[in-house]
Amino acid sequence: MSNPTPFLPGLSARLAGRQRRSQLDQLRVQSEQWRQSSLSRLCEIFGPWLPVAMLSPTAKGLNSRRRTYPLPLTFWAFLSQVLSPGSSCREVVRKVQAWYAPQDKLADSGTSAYCQARNRLPLSGLTDLHQSLAGKLSARLTTPELWLGRRVKVVDGTGVSMPDTAANQKAWPQPSGQKTGCGFPVVKLVACFCLASGALLEWVEGTLTEHDCRLFQKLLSVFKKGDVVLADRGFSSFATLAMLRARGADAVMRLHQFRKLDWRAGQCLGRRDRLVTWQKGALQGKLWTSEQWAQVPVELSVRLVEIIVTVPGFRTHKLVLVTTLLDAQIYSAEALGQLYFRRWAVELCFRDIKTTLGLDVLRCQTPAMVRKEIVMHALAYNLIRALMQDIAHSCQVPVQRLSFKGTVDALRQWRELFGNAKGQARTSGKLRKLFYQSIADDMLLDRPDRSEPRAVKRRPKNFRLLTKPRHEMIVERNRKQSQKPSKHALN
Repeated sequence: MSNPTPFLPGLSARLAGRQRRSQLDQLRVQSEQWRQSSLSRLCEIFGPWLPVAMLSPTAKGLNSRRRTYPLPLTFWAFLSQVLSPGSSCREVVRKVQAWYAPQDKLADSGTSAYCQARNRLPLSGLTDLHQSLAGKLSARLTTPELWLGRRVKVVDGTGVSMPDTAANQKAWPQPSGQKTGCGFPVVKLVACFCLASGALLEWVEGTLTEHDCRLFQKLLSVFKKGDVVLADRGFSSFATLAMLRARGADAVMRLHQFRKLDWRAGQCLGRRDRLVTWQKGALQGKLWTSEQWAQVPVELSVRLVEIIVTVPGFRTHKLVLVTTLLDAQIYSAEALGQLYFRRWAVELCFRDIKTTLGLDVLRCQTPAMVRKEIVMHALAYNLIRALMQDIAHSCQVPVQRLSFKGTVDALRQWRELFGNAKGQARTSGKLRKLFYQSIADDMLLDRPDRSEPRAVKRRPKNFRLLTKPRHEMIVERNRKQSQKPSKHALN
């Protein structure tokens, strides 16, 4: 007789009253083994990309005691919370209680223990996990995914908001245009993405007063020999190009608007394609230290290429690119123009991690937890990217045509099945194949040269804006209400 509840083993027998005590004990043992090995249904899908040894408890010191929230359980619970934007700590605690239920054990219903467990997560361990995962994503790139045989890395900056606490304000002050008590701290992130896979390779944190180029200096170790760095004109400077060239990496950037342009100088490589030599400026500037400025060479050979953007129905635009790729035969002007147009992919990557995964507005109250929350979002983002890369290679589809949001939605619906099928290799293989195919069949439409205004149609609610700290506005409102004459007062 077939089991009418294949994903709830033992349920039909229990309802019929035929469940034996030995079978119940076996069920508890299996549940305990499952909890200790995977701790989450997500591990059935993401386990191959994460080294489990990094999540093991320590021999002594922090995370060495046997707790209700051990280190691996806390990590997977935190990851599950990040993958479900808007999920509260209370909801995660309910998940943990469900995990402990087969052992006739119930975790505390409060969120304090879970929050303390998150605070014990080592930031260095989470960073090591991210670096390991990012390295695996880069190593799995195939030759057709490279640009002319080169790895392309895209750099850009963004801002992330967080709760208005004194500690967060001290670490990352709010924008200067916001009144005290009415704004929120904002951390600036300058991040480096892999163009082929979309993986987040590395990022640096800073305040709004720090220039992107200053933060970019901390990312120089990410670029290896043979890499091509793609960035907008905010990063385009003599020192930046020279530093990248010293590391064996090349760059393709838009020419900075303050740089004077003379098409008569240098060597002609084609129409509006010149090979020129830039000289080191006499002034050091505020973005570089004396030691760094001393390492910058006196002159640098660069190539200036003008590209024409023609979109039907729009005015023709001209852009000037600066690059250290000097061979016009290998790297034609048309190829450089097409590569620079792909720089927009970094905006889509930021949209995926900020809007889809909820990094736009963080919820932790201290700088230490904010940094851990950022790392967990980066891990969750790269795990989804690793899954998309695996699907693209298995189903022979371009990874750029796969939907990040669609993959996250499918993961939420399918992960329960993967968890229940754990230990059944044949069933898990079939489920994974169907799961991959469902995502590969829902590819994004190919809409080249799409242009949409960055505007929203739906209006916000007609509420007053907070122009003073909330407690002051409450006092002012109560004062005005007390001054109103009562309707029962005598005339």
